[in-house]
Amino acid sequence: MKRLLLAVAAGLIIVALAGAVGLPDLAGAQDATTTEDSITVNGVGTLMAVPDEAQMSFGVETRRPTAQAAVAANADAMRKVINALRQAGAREIATKWVSVYPITDETGGVNGYTSSNTVSAISDAGDAAVLIDAATEAGANQVSGPGLSSRKAEALYREALGRAVDDARLRAEVLAKASGRALGAITTIVEGGASPQPLYREAAQTDASTPIVPGQQETSASISVTFSLR
Repeated sequence: MKRLLLAVAAGLIIVALAGAVGLPDLAGAQDATTTEDSITVNGVGTLMAVPDEAQMSFGVETRRPTAQAAVAANADAMRKVINALRQAGAREIATKWVSVYPITDETGGVNGYTSSNTVSAISDAGDAAVLIDAATEAGANQVSGPGLSSRKAEALYREALGRAVDDARLRAEVLAKASGRALGAITTIVEGGASPQPLYREAAQTDASTPIVPGQQETSASISVTFSLR
C-alpha cells in the first residue's frame, strides 16, 4: 500500500515539473504553419501620346589630297551646318566625333584623306524636317534620325503603372469570383517595366520638303500583383 502511494506521488511530481518547464503548444504550432490563401496576376497598362521631341545627327564628310587640307575643308563645312541648325531652332547641339583617315587604292597606296565631323541636335518633333532641310542645304551629307520621344516620358510611364494596377485588380476579381472567394488586400507588387513603342498613325504638318511622320507612341507598363483571398 505504501509502495502504491509513493508511485502516485512520484507521478504527480513529474506532471508538476512538466507543467513548470512547459510542454509544446500543439495548437499554436499548428496555427503557425497555416498559410493564407492568395492569388497572383499580371497587369498591363497602356496609353497613347504624340512625341514632342526629336533627336538627330548631322555629319559632313570631306575628301582632300592631304590630311591637313581635309580637316580644314571639313571644319569650314561643319561651321556652316552648325550655323544653319541654330538658325533653324536646334537645341543642345554637341559634337559626337571627329575623324581623319587615309584613302587607299588596291595596291595600298594613299590617294587622299577623308575627314568627318558629326554633331547631334534636338528640336521639337514638328521642326525635325526643317532641321534636316536646313542642314543638308548647308552642306551636311550624313543625316540620321529622328529619334522621337516625349518630354513627359516619366509621367506617362507612371500613369501607365497606375493603369496596370487597375488591370491586375480586375483580373484578380474575376478569378476570385469564379472560385467563390472574395478579393482581399494587396500583399506584394513587382514592377515589370516597358518602353515606348512608335505607332505611325499621324503625319506631321510641315512645309519642309523632308516628310516626317511622328505618329503616336504607346507607353506601357507591366506588373505582377499578389492579392489575399477571403
